[in-house]
Amino acid sequence: MEKVLNQLVYFGFLQAVFLICIFLFSSKMRRMVNPYLGILVVALFIGLSGRVIYLSGLLGQSYRIVSISEIATLCFGASVFLFTRSALYRKAFSRKDLVHYLPAVCYFAILTLYYLLPSSEVINARIKSGEFGRAVLLFAGIGLSFNIYYYVRSILEFRRFQAFLKQEVSYSIPTQFFSYFLLSVGLCFLPWLAVWILNLTGFDKLERIFRPYIWITLAFIIFFIAWYSILAPEVFKLAPAELVKKYAQSKLSRQDLDRLKAQLEQLMEDRKPFLNKKLLKNELADMLGISNPELARLLNERIGMNFFEYINYHRIMEFVELAKTEQAKELTFFGLAQEAGFNSKSTFNKSFKKLMGTSPSNYFKT
Repeated sequence: MEKVLNQLVYFGFLQAVFLICIFLFSSKMRRMVNPYLGILVVALFIGLSGRVIYLSGLLGQSYRIVSISEIATLCFGASVFLFTRSALYRKAFSRKDLVHYLPAVCYFAILTLYYLLPSSEVINARIKSGEFGRAVLLFAGIGLSFNIYYYVRSILEFRRFQAFLKQEVSYSIPTQFFSYFLLSVGLCFLPWLAVWILNLTGFDKLERIFRPYIWITLAFIIFFIAWYSILAPEVFKLAPAELVKKYAQSKLSRQDLDRLKAQLEQLMEDRKPFLNKKLLKNELADMLGISNPELARLLNERIGMNFFEYINYHRIMEFVELAKTEQAKELTFFGLAQEAGFNSKSTFNKSFKKLMGTSPSNYFKT
């Protein structure tokens, strides 16, 4: 079993080398790749390189140089967070974001002073006294806490993005990549946390069993990124570019809102903008002659729906009307739903059941 795990580590390391070479030497990929994704891949490469050097025996049993790879542990969580935020909201690389890597720099400085520079006699004395073990446990706990903190921030950022989409777009944007990506990162922390707890409680034998799985999960994340980088690089950019605009705050009176509500309903009836499968909120706001936040306020205060719900409400009403026509005999339910403006079968089914309280087939049976 150990040989299989080690082979997976080697394969993950080679995948990281492969990705770095692609990012460096392919001008097309350089333009497409998110800078923070590149930093994350490099951090994973550095982390796996320490394990590969140790397994290969290139430096014998010396942990001195190999331990440098542990700097990657404090780059990991920050890179996951910065990549998630940047990819979701199309935020460009900023030097200000480098502040998130300061703990990694501090860790490297402490590692150098405490472990790399002292003589072997000093290190052996610290090991015998138990000081070294306590120091390792302390810094491993700090690194783990630091990464979990950024992981939680990444999840919250993703949830905010999903709520943001419902306020701004009328169609379904696939977010499976980030769901799976964050899940795989979370699974990476499980053996890491288990190793730290077992170290803390003195279960050394169990700790040695779990430790290799830390490297396996790192290798798995590399496989995951490599797969999507080659086959579907577009998943790294989700938010339409139009959504990053900033708008002025709303100053509409109650009378303005009442008037605009009537205009909006007339617009939906006459022009049927909901038939556009990729309608954005700012596009509807432009049709109505108001700003994005003014439309949001109108929907929230006068209609009681967010943009996603409001547009899909009209699409369902259109679907019900289309189902009464001769055209309905030639199309499936989803075919009719597409005619009404839906681009996703799951979105159509969920929206229909939420509004009508039953599935489309049951609705028309009764």
